[in-house]
Amino acid sequence: MKIAQASLDQLFLNARTANGFLDQPVPLALLQEAYDLAKMAPTSMNTQPTRYVFLTTPEAKARLLPALSPGNVDKTKSAPVTVIVATDTKFYEHMPQIWHGAGAKENFEGNATLATNTANRNGTLGGAYFILAARAVGLDCGPMSGVDLAKVNAEFFPDGRYSANFLINLGYADHSKEFKRNPRLSFEQACQVL
Repeated sequence: MKIAQASLDQLFLNARTANGFLDQPVPLALLQEAYDLAKMAPTSMNTQPTRYVFLTTPEAKARLLPALSPGNVDKTKSAPVTVIVATDTKFYEHMPQIWHGAGAKENFEGNATLATNTANRNGTLGGAYFILAARAVGLDCGPMSGVDLAKVNAEFFPDGRYSANFLINLGYADHSKEFKRNPRLSFEQACQVL
């Protein structure tokens, strides 16, 4: 069953990348609600390698600012929450809890290439799912890749277990700071039907 047009508008058609935010806090319960939706989306073998670090205080954000590209500093300062979307490089340690078959943990543990590729692909999917979940609960999102991930990893994940992937600013958008929507490729440009 197709979801209502209002939902499509909220998730995709009217949703915009937030470039500035109103001074309005985001309750922790809303972050948890967004996570509880995002975690239900599919990952291969239910691996769930995405980890989310919510920066909610000026002190936490101050640790992030030196890693940002100059164009991302002000919007990150204005956002009530910045999420470091990271990947758990040892996600497979949870496989006995989250996968129905025996041997999954050992399979990933014994194959570094498989584990890395699975973590990277599914960790990115988790971040994308979180954007849609955050929009679904009424938050605006400003995903960003203009960041020195090595600096983020050194500051927040010095033990190397997690690896930063990208950032998402969250809150309630200041619509006066939105850019005009850029064009999208047509179906014919982007798709093949064989």
